Amino acid sequence: MYTIEEFMVPRLGKCSIPSPLNLSKEAGDGIFNYVEDDERIIMDPNILYYQECLKKGTVPISFEKAGPKEKIYFDPSKTKVAIVTCGGLCPGLNNVIRGLVMQLNRNYGVKRIIGIKYGYEGFIPSYKHEIIDLTPDLVENIHMHGGTILGTSRGPQSIPEIVDSLERLNVNILFTIGGDGTLRGAYAITEEVNRRKLKIAVAGVPKTIDNDINLIEKSFGFETAFTIATEILRGAHNEAKGAFNGIALVKLMGRESGFITANATLAVQEVNIALIPEVKFDMNGPTGFLEVLRKRLERKHHALIAVAEGAGQHLFNNEPVEKDASGNIKFKDIGLYLKDSIKDFLKSRKIPHSIKYIDPSYIIRSSQAIADDSLFCNLLAQNAVHATMAGRTGFVVSYWNSRFTLLPIPVAVKDRKRILEEGELWSNVIETTGQPNKFNN
Repeated sequence: MYTIEEFMVPRLGKCSIPSPLNLSKEAGDGIFNYVEDDERIIMDPNILYYQECLKKGTVPISFEKAGPKEKIYFDPSKTKVAIVTCGGLCPGLNNVIRGLVMQLNRNYGVKRIIGIKYGYEGFIPSYKHEIIDLTPDLVENIHMHGGTILGTSRGPQSIPEIVDSLERLNVNILFTIGGDGTLRGAYAITEEVNRRKLKIAVAGVPKTIDNDINLIEKSFGFETAFTIATEILRGAHNEAKGAFNGIALVKLMGRESGFITANATLAVQEVNIALIPEVKFDMNGPTGFLEVLRKRLERKHHALIAVAEGAGQHLFNNEPVEKDASGNIKFKDIGLYLKDSIKDFLKSRKIPHSIKYIDPSYIIRSSQAIADDSLFCNLLAQNAVHATMAGRTGFVVSYWNSRFTLLPIPVAVKDRKRILEEGELWSNVIETTGQPNKFNN
């Protein structure tokens, strides 16, 4: 499936400048040690995988371990850095921006840091977006607020024009904060930089509220998203119980991966039916969704349903496909579809009911990061700076097996992380909700 070569992070050249961090290489002196170039984190921690590699005489697939290096590539006094945020809003964007600026300025001594406004659009002269200087004073309190002080946008832009701007601005390091589309753009920028033989490091910080980036254990914003979703589900549960045959239907974010829905369901423990994109379901028939819901109302006279936005898209196969500015398929509104279908189904059977439909998506994604996410954002930022100052490029800073790692972008965008239908997480959800293994006839 993967090769060792795919996990080797590109380097701009030899690192010959002593790090200004003044760390250690000796154990037991009470000072954190520099990370050596050959320190790596094994991808699969299963002992059976390791024994199989020993038996075959092969080297296990592994990630480069993130962290500070004894020698760096860029001279901090001559380095200029640009930061850009792209795609939809996500809790923690301002935290990452602050973390990058503070790490660069305070610890490495990089003074020239600029912010590109409104995503990749900000590089294109025709949009006439301003460029702002990012200083410690400017970013000092931004982590107390949701959103991004740089603004954001969706959709591809001209890669040659972006690199033209990087050259004109004399940028040495570019940090792109975004999800799958942003990372694809970052790698296209990396390839154009390489084609022009420029010494510009390009790094990604993984931002996706859906937690769906390949080979990254978690992305920032996800913890905040399902924490807030949990509180919303608790309130919805109270709404459902407050009426005879009360139904609360909550649509959560998750285009192709249902991690927010699954984790919030496990956290709140009051959801009766959870629907995610990875598991198809029938609406009708003796074991379909509607019949299971009817039996639930017959027994308990209330129900709480959590559905990910990308669930049930197979039910719209006969409708025309539309795409957004980023080229993503515009998903049909499964929440409204379920609401109308439930009303029609119960009405046709003369079953009295009350249904409340809740879509908190935009509230969640624009919220301030919770403490756990705030901490995680800062650590991602610190490790991204360590790597780029040491000349690494074309990578996304990652988290795997409880370690911060560096992952080449092509591997990160090679596939999308999804919940496995036969996996432990989905099994845990089914055990918690009590719903059938499948809503299939």
